[in-house]
Amino acid sequence: MNPQSHRMKTNESDNSPSVPLAEFTIPPDPTETEPFVPLVEAKKMSESPVVAPATPTGNGTPPTQTANGNSTVATKSVSDDDSIFSVFYTLGKKVAIVGSIYLVGYMGWSVAWLIAPVILSVARDQLAKTSEKKRDIAKASALASEKDVILARIDELPAWVYFPDVERCEWLNKILKQVWPNANHFARTLVKETIEPNVALALANYKMNGFRFDRIILGTIPPRIGGVKIYDKNVDRNEIIMDLDLFYASDCDINFYLGGMKGGIKDFQIHGWVRVVMKPLIRSMPLVGGLQIFFLNNPNIDFNLVGVIDFMDMPGLSDLLRRIIVEQIGNVMVLPNKLPISLSEEVSAVALKMPEPEGILRIHVVEAKDLMKKDISVLGKGKSDPYAIINVGAQEFKTQIIDNNVNPKWDYWCEATVFIQMGQFVEIQLRDSDDSKKDENLGRASIDIASVIKKGVVDSWLTLEDAKHGLLHVRLQWYKLTADPNDLQQILLETQLLRVTSMSSAVLSVFIDSARHLKQARSSSKPDPYLVCSVNKQKQQTAMIMRDDSPVWEQGFTFLVSNPDNESLNIKIYDQKTGNDIGQYTYTLSTLLKQFNMEVIQQPFQLQKSGPESKLYMSLSLRILKPGEIDKESDALEQVAALTRSSSVKTPDVAAVSPPALKESQASIKRLSAESPISEEDPVAATKVSPAMSASTSSEKPISELATSVLTHRFPDSTSSPGEHGLGRMQLSIRYSAQRQKLDVTIHKIQKIPLRDPSNIPDPYVKLYLLPGRTKESKRKTSVIKDNCNPVYDASFEYLISIAELRQTELEVTVCTQKGFLSGGSPIIGMLKIPLDDAEITTQTGLNSWFDLQPEIRHE
Repeated sequence: MNPQSHRMKTNESDNSPSVPLAEFTIPPDPTETEPFVPLVEAKKMSESPVVAPATPTGNGTPPTQTANGNSTVATKSVSDDDSIFSVFYTLGKKVAIVGSIYLVGYMGWSVAWLIAPVILSVARDQLAKTSEKKRDIAKASALASEKDVILARIDELPAWVYFPDVERCEWLNKILKQVWPNANHFARTLVKETIEPNVALALANYKMNGFRFDRIILGTIPPRIGGVKIYDKNVDRNEIIMDLDLFYASDCDINFYLGGMKGGIKDFQIHGWVRVVMKPLIRSMPLVGGLQIFFLNNPNIDFNLVGVIDFMDMPGLSDLLRRIIVEQIGNVMVLPNKLPISLSEEVSAVALKMPEPEGILRIHVVEAKDLMKKDISVLGKGKSDPYAIINVGAQEFKTQIIDNNVNPKWDYWCEATVFIQMGQFVEIQLRDSDDSKKDENLGRASIDIASVIKKGVVDSWLTLEDAKHGLLHVRLQWYKLTADPNDLQQILLETQLLRVTSMSSAVLSVFIDSARHLKQARSSSKPDPYLVCSVNKQKQQTAMIMRDDSPVWEQGFTFLVSNPDNESLNIKIYDQKTGNDIGQYTYTLSTLLKQFNMEVIQQPFQLQKSGPESKLYMSLSLRILKPGEIDKESDALEQVAALTRSSSVKTPDVAAVSPPALKESQASIKRLSAESPISEEDPVAATKVSPAMSASTSSEKPISELATSVLTHRFPDSTSSPGEHGLGRMQLSIRYSAQRQKLDVTIHKIQKIPLRDPSNIPDPYVKLYLLPGRTKESKRKTSVIKDNCNPVYDASFEYLISIAELRQTELEVTVCTQKGFLSGGSPIIGMLKIPLDDAEITTQTGLNSWFDLQPEIRHE
């Protein structure tokens, strides 16, 4: 029916009254321009605006006009009689249902009399819903565009539908189907030679020996590519990069033996983005020297264990085997691991297989807030025992477990090597540790590494996904790599200020090519050699080569180095049969700093404790960490976001950042600055001390500049003044580390506490709180010193707090006496409230001062 005939019929219906059967939609005029709607944001059919035709109502009420000229049917309000009738109808229906159940029980009839009507009722309702859905779809299909109908009825579409830069590749799927029988053979070889020994070695650590694959049939169903994306920007001219959306749901039949038991793997499925890098490009056929194939992030892997499933269902064993198989797949094809394939003899193995990291991502998992309560206590819901798992590709890190806490503070640091900037994510999972059952999920969060590289530093509170509530505080910083040895001292100084011993200053890439003329471990046959290389506690191992005294490994590894001046690369070659050492070598990394471009390519090294002609061929490359450029604008936005998302502080009104009352309270704190050599008794010297800067003033200087500035302070060791209020004076040190997000408070000593009763000498101690809030988590307390008016504590306390929170936080210091409770008087001797927005706190030496104790301040 064309639009004109439709309009004619509508006009005829205007002249004769009729009752509309249902509200329906007028199809859009094909002559009008239809607004473009992106496929990603395509609306469901139920959300499409419904426009009724110009049809009068049954009672003669004239139709109302909408803004675009279409008419809508006036809706009659429901009368009070109808609403009362519906209530009585619902009540009667429920009474009838309950009465029928009661009647069946009262009469002693069979349960079948009750079950049969229930089944019929459910079936009738389901049939009615199905019919109604079909009618709705038919109506919408007749009135809506074909594109909307397709999007509404298909639950999951391939990547090329959602992303405009991802293209269809049905031609590639047809080629895969054709070549899959041959690729099947290659995959079997890969599983047998690469994955099997690694799984066997991992299971041997759990005293489960004898793992081997017996039969490997990957089936007839080939992988399917949902879309392909080709990169043409920010790509080296000597390489081609593409991403493939891989779906693989196989009909495989894989059997394995674990000791004397036989098991199997069926219904193996994998889904993820695969990156294919064609490099280097050469001038002879096939024009591409090699391939690098790998998953950017951990793919979704699922499979069924059969055979020994009854045995594997014992607690923990099934999960152990499943986890090890998934890990070993990741160790082959998930970054930083790659599957290299050489296509030309012109390309050396070093060019294709040498690790090439692009930078280091330093990750600081600070804390979490308001996590879900998973543990069940006697009184109901308890708390959780949370920990975090951080994944960057196949690299995995795990924080410590915080028992019985839904607001945990981990202060956990780790470093991940990044090989690809585009497409990788930092994935963080929070879990509740439980000894009696499987650990439960508390939520997850992910961060795009490309955004961190662009900003330089990201400090943010993340809302947890897959959780009812919860926030996670993380800080990430990007470090690029340089070949300039002069950058080493700067990064060493930065790591020393960080005070985290596990942080690195350089990255070492090692490519183990081969060995020649190894000594015989056994007189009867050649050795089965494998190589182990280590830097400090980091160890990497090559594959084992059967019966060969000149093995070729061609494997690359990456190590994080704390200080190249003091560390070495240790290499040992073992025979697997006997476990004997058949060669070793130690390379001092300080010599690599003196090499051109800090690298050695395919050099022979004479092995020690081996044959006279035994040599090891390897390549080494050292790169120094250098902080990436920080985007000042995005850094400011991150701090604002941290303020708004944090639930530990209250965000003040912007117009009232520095109220006069606050300035007066700051000025009332009479402290002697550690910078001043003037005597404490001089009242003029005390007034020369500048008050703490406001948040707006302290934010004018970058934190990195404040942290690197070095100030020389002269710190008076004693005081002869009892302070302005005669309550004594306290010596404090306050320092904030912007990199570690940590506030250090040291209570040195208190002097001149007034002695009002010689027979009742105070037993002083100090309590600390962070304001606003005065939460139990922020409470710190020194030990009690008996009978002393000049106690010395030298006690240090730490707080995990972001720079955004610091600028709106105060430190409350309370000096109490333990005898105050027993004597009936107030236990409080004096108090301090110190604003933490002073720029001096963020310097390298921090704030070192004497403070006058003030009278007790009542809590609001």
